[in-house]
Amino acid sequence: MKRDIHPKYMPARVTCACGNSFVTRATKPEIRVDICSNCHPFYTGRQKLVDTERRVERFQQRYARYREREKELQEKSSQAS
Repeated sequence: MKRDIHPKYMPARVTCACGNSFVTRATKPEIRVDICSNCHPFYTGRQKLVDTERRVERFQQRYARYREREKELQEKSSQAS
């Protein structure tokens, strides 16, 4: 086996965008992450939408139009009966 080919494994500080930080071990001394167990919806039970490109908002607008059409069709069918 070759010697000295693996990177050094050292303590590393992980910093999240929410402000939480903790120490673990890695090959880099500092790691920055966007989401951690302190702010992830799976662990917190709260839903947090990160919508940088307005995709969620556009979907909701399209879905609102669909729901309006469905409502109009239901009203027409109930009036026809």
